[in-house]
Amino acid sequence: MKLARVRYRSAESVAVVVRDHALLLDGLRTITDLVRQPDHLQRMQDLVTRLESYSAADFKASEGTLIPLSEVTLLAPIHRPGKIVALGRNYDEHAKEMGGPGGEEPAIFFKPPTSIVGPDEDIVLPSVDVAHNIHHEVEIALLIAKHGVRVPADRAYELIGGYTILNDISSRDLQAIDRKRGQPFDRAKAFDTFCPIGPVVVTRASFPNPENTRLALRIRKPDGTVEPRQDSTTAMMILSIPKAIEHITKYMSLEPGDLIATGTPEGVGPIQPGDVVECEVEGIGVLRNPVVTFRP
Repeated sequence: MKLARVRYRSAESVAVVVRDHALLLDGLRTITDLVRQPDHLQRMQDLVTRLESYSAADFKASEGTLIPLSEVTLLAPIHRPGKIVALGRNYDEHAKEMGGPGGEEPAIFFKPPTSIVGPDEDIVLPSVDVAHNIHHEVEIALLIAKHGVRVPADRAYELIGGYTILNDISSRDLQAIDRKRGQPFDRAKAFDTFCPIGPVVVTRASFPNPENTRLALRIRKPDGTVEPRQDSTTAMMILSIPKAIEHITKYMSLEPGDLIATGTPEGVGPIQPGDVVECEVEGIGVLRNPVVTFRP
């Protein structure tokens, strides 16, 4: 089941996506609220299954409660997570392309909630003098639905409410400066708009193979050409999703509404004004964001 946060007629709502339509859900403030309620989630899944089984005519007859996606605006599905915990160099080949040996325990860093933007929102290149080499990084993000600390890998999936796409935009020049100084490199990841997410959250039950899922990224250039950049699967992670949760919860609690960025595969590269970045994850969809220069 695909869950979205949408704007319709100036009002924001949680919605279920069914056949290119949005079923607006009254009384729910956030997607996290829904994935924390297993019984309610199951009832919604039963309704979606029923709607998807309708003939075209029967489905059309139900459109009084279903809004075409063309009439709504998809927003960042998680607006203000408690925290965004990210894994650095969690794919061997990416570690190597960044100058590391590969195979090492991934770093943990944080992105601020203020860096989040949603589908089709701009990635704004910063005006800081030492932040010019800006890279894309497609990742699968985990939405946490349950409190957990010191969680063993064999129980890790109990914490996950769903999956979305996350683009960990990064300033490589700032990152290099801070690494050379032996300092944390969080600021290289922290600018406003440096964390596009979306377009939807897919519930855990509807995402059956998270440990071998394809993820890819391409750049649409202003002249219409398309540059494939990243293409891999989550099977290439150093820490699998359960192991990542086990690793993170050794050091901190996870709370409902937190996001975990699970790392990016090889193929990262620069983005330029006029580019449109397209992140695609099998079973979730495509997250598109144009790139623009900062305007005060």
